[in-house]
Amino acid sequence: MTNDKKSRRGSRAQGMGLAALRGLALALISLPGAVLCLVLSLVSIALIPIGVGIVTTPWVLAGVRMFADWRRVLAAEWGGVRIPPAYRPLPKDANPWSRTFGMLGDPATWRDLRWLPVDMTAGFVTALLPAALLLYPLEGFVIAAGLWRVFTDGGGTYWYGFVPVKDQTSALGAGALAVGLLVCAHFFTARLFQVHFRLTRAVLGSNQGELAERVRVLTETRRDAVDTSAAELRRIERDLHDGAQARLVAVGMDLGTIEMLLEKDPAQAKQLVAQARRSSADALAELRDLVRGIHPPVLAERGLGDAVRALALRLPIATEVNVELPGRAEAPVESAAYFAVSEVLTNAVKHADADRIWIDVHHTDGMLRIGVTDNGKGGAVIGGGSGLAGIERRLGTFDGVLAVSSPAGGPTMVTMEIPCALS
Repeated sequence: MTNDKKSRRGSRAQGMGLAALRGLALALISLPGAVLCLVLSLVSIALIPIGVGIVTTPWVLAGVRMFADWRRVLAAEWGGVRIPPAYRPLPKDANPWSRTFGMLGDPATWRDLRWLPVDMTAGFVTALLPAALLLYPLEGFVIAAGLWRVFTDGGGTYWYGFVPVKDQTSALGAGALAVGLLVCAHFFTARLFQVHFRLTRAVLGSNQGELAERVRVLTETRRDAVDTSAAELRRIERDLHDGAQARLVAVGMDLGTIEMLLEKDPAQAKQLVAQARRSSADALAELRDLVRGIHPPVLAERGLGDAVRALALRLPIATEVNVELPGRAEAPVESAAYFAVSEVLTNAVKHADADRIWIDVHHTDGMLRIGVTDNGKGGAVIGGGSGLAGIERRLGTFDGVLAVSSPAGGPTMVTMEIPCALS
């Protein structure tokens, strides 16, 4: 029991320090980012009447969305708070005018812009408060140790919180206050850090008044899924007709010729038998590739974890896979997750110039979470022709979400979430 108590205390202390460190880093990094995004957005939108903003606004708002998506990723990974995006899709061939007013007509854009001033004020305070609550007691201990004279220059009054420090007795009062603050930090630091992400969700997340928008997005994703399925069926039909079917027809013709030559020209018949054997082997290989593209056997037989490991083994890049799945999801969910991971890995190999990839697959709180990180050059954006928009639509069919954090210079972190239960 004593060892368990020590372990819990050590774990709580470690969590307190980690929350304070993350909060400090978040406050110092997010404040200039929020200020920059807000200023650029206001200036760009103000320049729309003279035409300059028509060109700059889509790029600026895309940057704001990347910044918001990065915070969604941190909220999920650091705070366990899920903030699904609900951006309206834009046509790939849209001109600057359509992109500008399409993005400005999206309620999610105005949620992002409303969130920026909140993040640079209340968000900054709630992120910094855990670190302040942990570090501020150190000053009280220094004062109580007899160094209060340094703060008062030998005279006058120095205020530590609400305690006026004039002499050693009042300095001990400051030390007592520091002990109280440290006790509060011990119990409330992690909870205060959660407040930051809950505030972010309250402002950045969609509300009940936008239920119709959510229904519209789901309708579009399901329509995209139907279109994708139809295109996949046409591809399968084409591959069967041009590949395995053509080879099997050739095998049938060769067997007919062999039947006629078997007595007249046995040598030629023997050559045709070998050719027919090769054609049948090629047809079998093509059928196996086709089946693997529809639903990989390893996915059906051994589940998502082993299927992702099999994907990693085929990559030309060193890949580390971590899977924690206590069961299996439904087959359609596993298939969507598998092909989403496959597409992300293909992007990393083709475009990222990475030499290492990390894949994390786990299930917590009724949510299948998959993270794919590479140490490449970064710069990946949803809708930038990298296939991420297709992944977002695929996941959206199951109410899943996709978040991408990919600053210039890397690393790129792609997070996918699908609500599901495991059997």
